[in-house]
Amino acid sequence: MKDFLKMSLATVVGLIAFSAITTFFSLFVLIGIAALGNTQPQIPDEGILKIDMSTFVLTEQSTETNPLDMISSGSQLPANIGIWDAITAINTAANDPAVKYVYLLPDSAMGGTAQLEEFRAALNNFRSSGKAVISYIENPTNAGYYLASVSDKIYMTPYDGAMNTFCGISSQMVFLKDLLDKIGVNVQLIRHGKYKSAGEMFIRNASSKENLEQNEAMVKSIWKSWGTTIAESRNMTPDNLNALLNNLKLNTSEDFVKEGLADETLTREELNNKLAALYLTDDPDKIKSISFKDYVTAKKETISLADKKVAVIYADGNIVDGKEKQEVAGDRFASIIAKVRKDPSVGAVVLRVNSPGGSVLASEKIKAELDLLREKVPVIASYGAYAASGGYWISANSDYIFSNASTLTGSIGVFSMIPDFSNTIKDNLHVTITNVNSNAHSDMYSLMRPLDNAEVAYMQASVENIYSKFTSLVAQGRNMTVDAVDNIAQGRVWTGAEALEIGLVDQIGTLEDAVAYAAKSIEGVSGLQDVKVESYPKPLTTVELLLESLNGSTEVFAGTPFEGVETAFRNWKQNQSGKAYARIPYEITIK
Repeated sequence: MKDFLKMSLATVVGLIAFSAITTFFSLFVLIGIAALGNTQPQIPDEGILKIDMSTFVLTEQSTETNPLDMISSGSQLPANIGIWDAITAINTAANDPAVKYVYLLPDSAMGGTAQLEEFRAALNNFRSSGKAVISYIENPTNAGYYLASVSDKIYMTPYDGAMNTFCGISSQMVFLKDLLDKIGVNVQLIRHGKYKSAGEMFIRNASSKENLEQNEAMVKSIWKSWGTTIAESRNMTPDNLNALLNNLKLNTSEDFVKEGLADETLTREELNNKLAALYLTDDPDKIKSISFKDYVTAKKETISLADKKVAVIYADGNIVDGKEKQEVAGDRFASIIAKVRKDPSVGAVVLRVNSPGGSVLASEKIKAELDLLREKVPVIASYGAYAASGGYWISANSDYIFSNASTLTGSIGVFSMIPDFSNTIKDNLHVTITNVNSNAHSDMYSLMRPLDNAEVAYMQASVENIYSKFTSLVAQGRNMTVDAVDNIAQGRVWTGAEALEIGLVDQIGTLEDAVAYAAKSIEGVSGLQDVKVESYPKPLTTVELLLESLNGSTEVFAGTPFEGVETAFRNWKQNQSGKAYARIPYEITIK
């Protein structure tokens, strides 16, 4: 028996020791992997700033790449460069004698509409310094050509086989009713707002008149903004540009040159000779190139000695309940805002909203803290690609609102949705379920039966109450009557350009414009140079990313019409059925 106990004890001790060693070794490896991505880049003494849009994604905040993702992909993943870091780097380059000019490769540009607009504005400001922007295009896209159009010169490859997808903006709406009918799923949608179409895809097999109307207006508004900008940059009218696209006149690179959308076709060798001449050398090998990713990293750690801070709070993602780190979680963001409010060095706040909305409860918690913050310092809103529904809810009371022209905003409406799987369970799975209840409506959220009339009325009353509150807070924040808000609400999605006309925003402008405005609102401050800009929340570090549990892959829908739907409803869970939501029904990326 003693021998047995000794062996058992030795085994237990051995297992504990092995576990401890394994854990220590794993942490050591993780830290080692994390360190791989934290080396400081070496920048040449002088050179051209090479901006290869295929190597990074324009995001709201710069985030580190999870090394495990790089290992699993087997290749270098695009970096996530925040728009503030990106425009700060370009502004720095404009005044940096080491940077001779910008060489832009716009193919495969990645980012939201607002981020692309703000990046282009920064490049335009760069040109104002007297330095050139040169672009080289091989496969024109909407986003890529939009960026390239800011350039002093646009060159294109002379080779056949390039794919031109620069043909205007399109959106797709997906409707699932016929599919859901086949598998016996009955989705019960309760909403206020004839344009509130977030659940329409589940209850219809084609678009409603109102939904089609707002989508057509949205696409046309975004293209009007982008098309006008492109046309003006190439000294043509928007009508001429639209005629070229409508009549499919831009097939080859030579077509782009002929129609005035490019300056010349060049092989890589010919391009290098052009770049060398601009570099004031006759030897292309003497050109030194500065990677934009490296330049951002090297220049963003500038230490400010200013006493006052402008805090930029990034509300980036779906508005959800709880403390989720990767989304705009109500409890987490409320605590972040409270922390900013208690910081005596913060003189003004920019609320950067890039959210399609979400939970009403979480939006209420965030707004309550923002109202307290406004009692202490000015709060200026800046809108990214989205500031809709819940995103507009939390920001409508801001002291001043900047929006990009293509921002999707408004969507002042509310919906609740409960699927009924009873026919699916019975007819397809051949399973019978019997509910046993203590009260008349105990099982109304069980998803195993349709709602009765009383339950629909109960939920509709809740939706109506929240809609009334939504319109009232917008009326208060925008100095409008409730009736005036109701006329432009009803769940209608507006672009930033349209929102300016109807009073939902104050000015078309970038994040940089908003931060500059916030800085000047601080007593004794004349501009950005007199303040320190600090971002909240802090992005996850490499180690934190490694330790974060993964939620699963969403690549199955990539590149299909369902991709936007999957993104919009990625975080939907059963316990969210019956909750009230203020959210737009889609997310848009222009390629």
